[in-house]
Amino acid sequence: MCLGIPGEVVSFLEDTDLAMVSVEGVQRAVNIGLLREEADGPLDLRPGDWVLIHVGFALSKIDEQEAKKSLNWLTGVGDAYTDELDALAASDIT
Repeated sequence: MCLGIPGEVVSFLEDTDLAMVSVEGVQRAVNIGLLREEADGPLDLRPGDWVLIHVGFALSKIDEQEAKKSLNWLTGVGDAYTDELDALAASDIT
């Protein structure tokens, strides 16, 4: 099963389409280029904002309440969520 998981933006890597995002304490670089393409004008994304992540890409910006609800639900899913967190921890796209 492949899941989209919420992550909180921590910082941005200069001169790239990458942002450091924290998911359950695991920080990884995530490509935010798809969000730039969707933005009508400059991308409105700052540290502390939440994004929905799938296979190393931020697919959409979400609000904190939606992120918390998703994390609560994902925690209850069990192995599928744990597998996603393990894959995220092992990944490195920098």
